[in-house]
Amino acid sequence: MTRSSTTYTASATSGTSPLTVDALTAAVLAGEHGPLPSALVATSVFWIHHGTRLAGGDTTYLNQYVLVRLGGSFGGCAFEAGEIDPAVCREASGSPLDVLLREAPRPLRMAALDAYLAEVRPHPSAVDAGEAEAVVLPAGTPEVRAKARDAAIAGLLDIPAGARVGLIGVVNPLVAAIRERGGVPLPCDFNLKTTQWGDPVTDDMHQVLDGAQAVVATGMTLSNGSFDTILDRCRSRGIPLVVYAQSGSAVARAFLGAGVSAVSAEPFPFSQFSADPTRLYRYRAPAGA
Repeated sequence: MTRSSTTYTASATSGTSPLTVDALTAAVLAGEHGPLPSALVATSVFWIHHGTRLAGGDTTYLNQYVLVRLGGSFGGCAFEAGEIDPAVCREASGSPLDVLLREAPRPLRMAALDAYLAEVRPHPSAVDAGEAEAVVLPAGTPEVRAKARDAAIAGLLDIPAGARVGLIGVVNPLVAAIRERGGVPLPCDFNLKTTQWGDPVTDDMHQVLDGAQAVVATGMTLSNGSFDTILDRCRSRGIPLVVYAQSGSAVARAFLGAGVSAVSAEPFPFSQFSADPTRLYRYRAPAGA
């Protein structure tokens, strides 16, 4: 994995920093972040379902994504089984973007919002502007690439040894990466009971948010509606929030400096769909934000 020693920070998106996802969506619909979505069309909507079991593990991760193509950009959002079925591809492809942002099921709304924000401000352009760092994940097996990805995510944590790190959305390589940074993971997930090493996994997000000194949350919190709660709790407690986002990578970026301290943004196509080198983009909130 190649990494720069430079510290990259991202400026806030245009307009007032959003306090909630709904407020961000309303600002986008009003044209505060770029062209009016009513003038844009979601060319393609597609649905992916895949499973992964990493070598040495006993957990099979089952993931579903809905994706939106807008111009040269893709927006993506994971969702729980049964929330959306493949018929959405026929029903939503070619829809005006504002219709999806207003009326679609929440995961599709988040994918549409992600596509819009990625199109008006592509991640590579943020690198060119010095607002983000591109991290190259190496070619190799899923295990090699997952370890590199999760080390890059954990590298966004600035914590003292022994700090309690809430992990909302559990993947085992990230548990290991947090430990390697000196943190003590507090894992939370709706679909897992233990980590690969037998650590108990709670499904009580509030318990984790109350006890953590820093929080790492998946972008899927945008899909299930818990993102705003996590954001507000981290703001009120004054603790760092790092978002690792395949889901809603450009959406999470919009909250930098407004409750989010750092983002690991991995736009589609995601690392698990390739054995070749791919990029993710690391953002940090401006100093003092």
